[in-house]
This record gives sequence, C-alpha cells and structure tokens, in this order.
Amino acid sequence: MSARRYVRVQVPASTANLGPGFDALGMALGLYNEVEVEVAGRGLSLEITGEGAERLQALGDRNLVARTVTQTLRHFGVPAEGLRIRMLNRIPLSRGLGSSSAAVMGGVAAAVALAGAEIEPELMLDLALPYEGHPDNITPALLGGLTVATLVNGKVRCVKLPVPAGLQAVAVIPEFHLSTAMARKALPPTVPRADAVFNVGRVALFLAAMQSGRFDLLREAARDRLHQPYRAPLVPGMIDVLEEGERAGRWPVS
Repeated sequence: MSARRYVRVQVPASTANLGPGFDALGMALGLYNEVEVEVAGRGLSLEITGEGAERLQALGDRNLVARTVTQTLRHFGVPAEGLRIRMLNRIPLSRGLGSSSAAVMGGVAAAVALAGAEIEPELMLDLALPYEGHPDNITPALLGGLTVATLVNGKVRCVKLPVPAGLQAVAVIPEFHLSTAMARKALPPTVPRADAVFNVGRVALFLAAMQSGRFDLLREAARDRLHQPYRAPLVPGMIDVLEEGERAGRWPVS
C-alpha cells in the first residue's frame, strides 16, 4: 500500500428508492460533484464552491466530506493531520438527488486513493455505510448505472446493471428542502400484504423491462405502494409531476 499526496474524484448524483425498489434500487445521474484532497500543512483547510457552499463551509471538520476523508484515512492507518480539501458541488442539497451519498462516497473514495489501498467496491461501500446508512443511496454513487443493493449480515451486497441507451432522466427540483429524516418519519411501521406483493411484482417487472428494452412496460413497472403514497403530502405537486411525466413519456424510445 503506497500512500499518495493528492487525489481528485468525481461523484455522480443519484436517485434512490427507484420506482417500486424501496431501499433496494438506485441509479446514477449525469450530474457530478468534484472532490480534491491534498496532504499539505497542518490542520484542515476547506474550500467549497457551488451548491450549499456557505452552509457546508461553516461546518468545518463536521463537514461530511471532511469527516469521511479523515476517518477513512485513519482506518487505513494513514495520518490525517494536514489536509486541504476542495469541493465543487453541482448537486442540490436535500432535493432527492443524492447529495449526502455523493459527499460520503467522494470522501471515502478520495481517502482510499490517498491511502493507496486496493479494495473491492463492496468493501468500499461497507466503509461508507456508517455515514449514510442506506446501500441503495451510496451504491450508484460509487458504481454508476442502475444498481441493486441490500444488506446481508450488515454488509453491502450489490449488482450493477446497464442502463439501456435512449433513456433520459428528467429531474424536477422543488424550491424547498425535505430531509431524509422527515421522509422516513412519514412511512408507516407496517403495510398491507397486498401492497407488499404489488411492489414485489413491480420490482421484477421494472428490472425485466429495463434489461429487455421493454420500455412500454415501465409506466406500470414504476408504480409503488410502499413509500410514494405516504410521502406525497410532504411534496406539494408530486402527484401532478408524476402524472405529467407519464403523459410526456413515449414509446418507442428514439
């Protein structure tokens, strides 16, 4: 293991809880944050530009990227007393585009590269998990593409699947913030068995449609009963946006 003094990483935005794949499916998007980390001087130097710069700068060593970098370096036995971290944020904060996942994965990936460690992607995800908590969020931020992720005995197990050519993601970004804690609080402790069976079928149909190019099935395959109905009241206009998206979709994809 040979330590380095400078690294630069790009981390994509992502959408998690994709369609019916609550806590399981995620997909990377074509919007990227950049993280540069340099071993230099003493103490911690943060330079943040872009989305949420002032708010994130004020956190100092409690900044999520800074914490994941320093603690992951210590995991590998690499001193983290003098670091200069520069961040360019293009992903809006608290808008459902994986800003926290990008921060965590950017910090972990930068630290792994600085430490000169060569580890499997799932081990890198295990390092990131304590900071983010949800494998479907961090997995697309690391692997890209369409991802299936879950926990097995506390360890991340995941598969990356190709995204068919011709699909384009459209993000509708609200003018307010919704925290993950609030979104989680809206969910009931139990759901009817019929709703669970509904989602199992839609997840299977969604993955089959994506891999076979049957985009005509996606409208039905993307339906959900486990989280969207409960969270919709927290996001005014959400149902209207989803319905408009269905009307605007077309088949075949050119």
